[in-house]
Amino acid sequence: MSTSGIQQSAEQRSKPVSKETLPAICARNINFAFGEGELRKQILFDVSFDVAGGEIVLLTGPSGSGKTTLLTLIGALRQIREGELTVLSRPLHGASVVDLIATRRDIGFIFQQHNLLEFLTARQNVELVFELHPEITAGEARRKSLQILGEVGLSDRTEYLPSRLSGGQKQRVAVARALAASPRLILADEPTAALDGQTGRDVVNLLQKLARDSGSPVLMVTHDSRILDIADRIIHIEDGRIVPGV
Repeated sequence: MSTSGIQQSAEQRSKPVSKETLPAICARNINFAFGEGELRKQILFDVSFDVAGGEIVLLTGPSGSGKTTLLTLIGALRQIREGELTVLSRPLHGASVVDLIATRRDIGFIFQQHNLLEFLTARQNVELVFELHPEITAGEARRKSLQILGEVGLSDRTEYLPSRLSGGQKQRVAVARALAASPRLILADEPTAALDGQTGRDVVNLLQKLARDSGSPVLMVTHDSRILDIADRIIHIEDGRIVPGV
């Protein structure tokens, strides 16, 4: 894609946000550590940033810099201990378990490991996400699951068990599962790591389309230099701190 094309697509996605509109993600002075006492190891230090609706933001940095930990905090998979974090207009600092679960329902997760259930087919693994959405009928869940599997190039593998899929195919099922219910926010941890160049590009194009068409922002951890062109912004983290100007 040319530089002008990148700028144009970014301009199409980025819309002015009124003062009354909260960012999809608002993080302020986030600190996080594992362990207690002498075993305490701090992972994040005073992390602050916003992500607006429809924005695609990449988190880059060396392994062990805290990117995945930050993603799990934003995804309501860990409890905020210090700082303030609001996701999809829900404060997560001090949130109850019920509030955390409610937030997770609106988020599509793509993990480094595909986390598929080995005894379910590709279609059934995707359909699992609709258990969090009782308003979707079983028939509609099946239709949506088949459609998104087709969009990631697996229309001929929908009834395969994970044991019959390659690593890249399993990751595509995981991507399909994350996108199937049209989430309000996508959190992706190295979603293209197990994919070849063309399949990786197809996946990020899907994420880009979701952000552009529905206004759902994407926050993605990546080391893949092949996909940097889709970003509206890149946030670089080293040793648990955001590095400005990188």
